[in-house]
Amino acid sequence: MAFDIEMIKGVYQQMRERVDKAREVVGRPLTYSEKILYAHLFDGMATQAYQRGESYVDFAPDRVAMQDATAQMALLQFMQAGKTKTAVPSTVHCDHLIQAKVGAKADLQDAIHKSSEVFNFLESVSNKYGIGFWQPGAGIIHQVVLENYAFPGGMMIGTDSHTPNAGGLGMVAIGVGGADAVDVMAGMAWELKMPKLIGVKLTGKLNGWSSPKDVILEVAGLLTVKGGTGAIVEYFGDGAESLSATGKGTICNMGAEIGATTSIFAYDDASERYLRSTDRNDVADAANELREYLRSDQEVYNDPERFYDQLITIDLDKLEPRLNGPFTPDLMTPVSKMKEIAGINGWPMTVEWGLIGSCTNSSYEDLSRASSIAKQAVEKGLETKASFGINPGSEQVRYTAERDGILKPFNDLDAVIFTNACGPCIGQWDREGADKEEKNTIVHSFNRNFKKRADGNPNTYAFVTSPEMVAAIAIAGRLDFNPMTDTLTNKNGEQVKLDPPVGDELPSKGFSYEDNGYQEPVADGSSVQVVVKPDSERLQLLESFPAWSGQNIMGAKLLIKAFGKCTTDHISMAGPWLRFRGHLDNISNNTLTGAVNAFNQETNKVLNTLTGEYGAVPDVARAYKAAGVPTVVVGDENYGEGSSREHAAMQPRHLGTVAVLVRSFARIHETNLKKQGMLALTFADKADYDKIQEADTFNFIDLTEFAPGKPLTIELVHADGSKDLIKANHTYNAAQIEWFKAGSALNLIKKQQA
Repeated sequence: MAFDIEMIKGVYQQMRERVDKAREVVGRPLTYSEKILYAHLFDGMATQAYQRGESYVDFAPDRVAMQDATAQMALLQFMQAGKTKTAVPSTVHCDHLIQAKVGAKADLQDAIHKSSEVFNFLESVSNKYGIGFWQPGAGIIHQVVLENYAFPGGMMIGTDSHTPNAGGLGMVAIGVGGADAVDVMAGMAWELKMPKLIGVKLTGKLNGWSSPKDVILEVAGLLTVKGGTGAIVEYFGDGAESLSATGKGTICNMGAEIGATTSIFAYDDASERYLRSTDRNDVADAANELREYLRSDQEVYNDPERFYDQLITIDLDKLEPRLNGPFTPDLMTPVSKMKEIAGINGWPMTVEWGLIGSCTNSSYEDLSRASSIAKQAVEKGLETKASFGINPGSEQVRYTAERDGILKPFNDLDAVIFTNACGPCIGQWDREGADKEEKNTIVHSFNRNFKKRADGNPNTYAFVTSPEMVAAIAIAGRLDFNPMTDTLTNKNGEQVKLDPPVGDELPSKGFSYEDNGYQEPVADGSSVQVVVKPDSERLQLLESFPAWSGQNIMGAKLLIKAFGKCTTDHISMAGPWLRFRGHLDNISNNTLTGAVNAFNQETNKVLNTLTGEYGAVPDVARAYKAAGVPTVVVGDENYGEGSSREHAAMQPRHLGTVAVLVRSFARIHETNLKKQGMLALTFADKADYDKIQEADTFNFIDLTEFAPGKPLTIELVHADGSKDLIKANHTYNAAQIEWFKAGSALNLIKKQQA
């Protein structure tokens, strides 16, 4: 039986009427995404048609999911909201704070020992407020959500950018910062600009070495890391219905890498099979009664150009495996072209590690198909040339895969089976030798491959591909190995060829586990004590950010002008810093340390105009704050790309930054900045980025007239006394301006609760 089945039935009970009314109000057939969005309006029935990419809309998501690294800050904020219980079903998943090093058992015990304070905090807060708690080792948040909570036609938010994974089961699932989660858990409306719609029509059928991962790698290559910003990507067509539910989850998951709000597939037979296989017959039965509402109207499929803002067609029959990278997930290379392109670019050809797992590719089917390649290697007398690591997606997947013999070929090849957790995908990997910063190549089935992300080594060239391709390349030890054409030499000196992968979509004996790691909250949490030690290095109770003075901000200094790609990893590094995610002051010591200073092309070295000397970014920021001088961060295109971590907004805010001025933002980060009471601004003229000089002073001369749709004017005062006036655009509506005035969205909530 499914979790929260009465909630799901309630959503279905009102969906038919709400969608019919929305179709009438909008005056045309609806896509599947639109049906879900209009069925989840906070005020109920649709009364107006919302403009894609323009209208801000209040929604009422059905549930919230949080992973342990972001849950700390989200729940520290929720504790200030004055509520006794979450308004919607919510869960916490302990998957980020487990470092991969020697193997599952030892690594898990080490994590529990080192992070017991955080885990105990999350467990007690979950108990107090009625939140489901998934213990360390239970699995990766998005795999666990797909197995237990995702349902067709539902809407959820999660404090992780890969929350869209649930779109594989037909759910509008959106990654957000913790402040957004607080809104929903507090029973308030959740605001989102009505997304644009990108349609991806899939024709044909995957075959041979091609996989669902290759679909999203192709889409990433076509749209780039910002091509999906502000849009929902909706997949449809005969090709879509030929994919498994977990394969669809892979595609939706990595939609985060193109900046998409979320991605989604319609409910179909594969969705039903997955629901029934994961003991949710009740959800499948309810969804079947509403089947025509859990997909786009037929007119949309008949004439998709009319209904999508952009349309892409991909022929699965012709899709070959891809490897995306290095250093960015949208640099797409077909495997047949890798030898040529890698040679031209001087990419290291020897592969040192092959890693399978992450929330993107750690399902039973993923492990099954990769295992078929490992099994061939054993049977054909091949030895792996690269080291091999596996992160199963959940305890249910791991237990079932072990029962069915899927993990044995990996063990026969001396692969390391890591904990059911994120591990290397998020930088939680104690890789031997990484500190030497030697140039090397790894391949993995993860989603991101930013510089330094997996192991902290800026010279690790990481390539994203499917689990089966990871297995083949790890066995070959060569980046340019093409399993469709190339042979390998076995122990006997014979030339052998790998056959295409095979695997089971779902376990024939059903899923099983002994302990799935779930802990139900107590019925009454009013007596539960949540303790945060005053001298803790890991956790810190939050203090309210100061409200806006009501005056123009004058005399602000440039903290850093970031050059080129500046992701949330650059703004607030993960890896070893994850341990401070619940302590704002301590984690602020990594603020923007990975960003490249445009004036000297160095990281973590910026000018302190108070002293005329250069220092680390956090140190200079603290010096300005101590002197009462506000600061401004300047950035390039797609600033804040990557994770949903709101720390990338809270840390600069904590250190005294009042505005972030960039050429363009990634969606989640822009929202996070707004929520924390900062000015999230874009250059009206992108060329004005070049006008910013190292010792500039920023005067916001018309901030007192801050209003929706009205650009702000900034006076730049250069070191020689000359001045420039530039215009800065923003996307604040009236309600969001109130967040700024109050000092943060949370401040406003507390004010309203008082």
